Amino acid sequence: MDIAKSISEGLARKVIAANVNGEVWDALRPIQTDAKLILLTWNDTDGKKAFWHSSAHLMAEAVETQFPGVKFWVGPALDSGGFYYDMDLGDRKLSEDDLATLEKKMNELAKTNSAYIRKEMPKAEAIQYFSDKGDEYKLDLLGNLNDGEITFYTQGNFTDLCRGPHIPNTGIIKAVKLTSVAGAYWKGDEKNKMLTRVYGITFPNQKELDEHLAMLEEAKKRDHRKLGKELGIFTMDDMVGQGLPLWLPNGTVIIEQLEKLAKETEDDAGYKRVVTPHIAKESMYITSGHLPYYADSMYPPMELEGEKYYLKSMNCPHHHKIFDAEPKSYRDLPYRIAEYGTCYRYEQSGELFGLMRVRCLHMNDAHIYCTKEQFADEFRAVNEMYQKYFKIFGIDKYIMRLSLHDPEKLGQKYIDEPELWLETEELVRNVLIESNIPYVEVKGEGAFYGPKIDVQIWSAIGANLPLQQTRLILRRDAGLSSALPIKTTNLKCRLSYIAHHWVPTSVL
Repeated sequence: MDIAKSISEGLARKVIAANVNGEVWDALRPIQTDAKLILLTWNDTDGKKAFWHSSAHLMAEAVETQFPGVKFWVGPALDSGGFYYDMDLGDRKLSEDDLATLEKKMNELAKTNSAYIRKEMPKAEAIQYFSDKGDEYKLDLLGNLNDGEITFYTQGNFTDLCRGPHIPNTGIIKAVKLTSVAGAYWKGDEKNKMLTRVYGITFPNQKELDEHLAMLEEAKKRDHRKLGKELGIFTMDDMVGQGLPLWLPNGTVIIEQLEKLAKETEDDAGYKRVVTPHIAKESMYITSGHLPYYADSMYPPMELEGEKYYLKSMNCPHHHKIFDAEPKSYRDLPYRIAEYGTCYRYEQSGELFGLMRVRCLHMNDAHIYCTKEQFADEFRAVNEMYQKYFKIFGIDKYIMRLSLHDPEKLGQKYIDEPELWLETEELVRNVLIESNIPYVEVKGEGAFYGPKIDVQIWSAIGANLPLQQTRLILRRDAGLSSALPIKTTNLKCRLSYIAHHWVPTSVL
């Protein structure tokens, strides 16, 4: 904040957080070493997230005044905008009618201009603090933290375990709307206690809140869950299971037409069609490296004849084995295969949302195996295919989110190949720049084996939606990966791998 003030007082009034060496910090946190600094305002995505996370703490303070003894789990900012907080109210109930009272209290607390104060805490002191409060939820969080990783934040009369970041003070929050109350199992596990989840959104001025509420009203008219029922497209049934849509005749027509479009487009682009099974042995997912990273989002295994089998949650290792089935020469590259298949992912129940977040999805998944020299042309062709789809569906606003690795987590979260990471990321970046494609870079969100691109679009009412993904990796000397070696013939080159997913249910 001092740096912002040294530039101009006007800028300082707008700064609500900062990016320091790639990490988002409180604007009031001292900088103790040389650093690359980016000042963040409400117009920045990370600035909004800090604003909404701080609003979650403000809401928690308001809830505590109305429900003494309440215990809180987590209260994150949402990528789609706004925030929620999960809480244990004991035997008490919080209804939609209580939201207006809480909004009024939040506005009162915001006007106190209370600073968000960060304090580092030794683990023993943090455990003692929450033990005295009898808060099993925060004690559970502390169990996964070590000394040096624990911080408390206080604003007004509310203190919480939190890593931040937060805005300078509550006075920046000018407009509040709590939107709904829902139930959410602790940790997303239906075996655990049901907590109360309160959703809300805030803005730095009333005008933006009013515009947002008007957009929500328009969204209700276009809610795909409502239209899906009215138009006979799909239905959900508790006896089938959460997040497992049943496609009705009208919806099946849509699916078949989308599949036809995708297959015709890919046939024209030189893709060969493949089909893989819905289940596979555990050993394949261990060998590919997927299981350690994705076990939490995979259905539990079934045991047959002494072997463990998993429902397919991704097609990647299956397609690698298809590539591996026959010897390959450099003359076979680029080798493009595509499958319109079904994958199953155990999304947390609190995150399921109509067709947007499901446990069964129809995924158009393709893989391209090519030399490094062929990479730019192949990646450019994939992007051109995306843009063809955009034109067909009338999508005129989109952005590509390039997710990079975190050098400090190589060997832990990411495959330990620092030179190949940088080389792959630079190849991707160059094509995006040369193609004049709008994109942003995000550190630390790449897949474990390589960078990825999330293609985000905006709906007719301005909502930001994930639509497609491209994932990429480079491997050394004729090996696609150290985990899944490929048979090769006269192949003395590096191979790159592209997987792109097009999920048509998001268009619906």
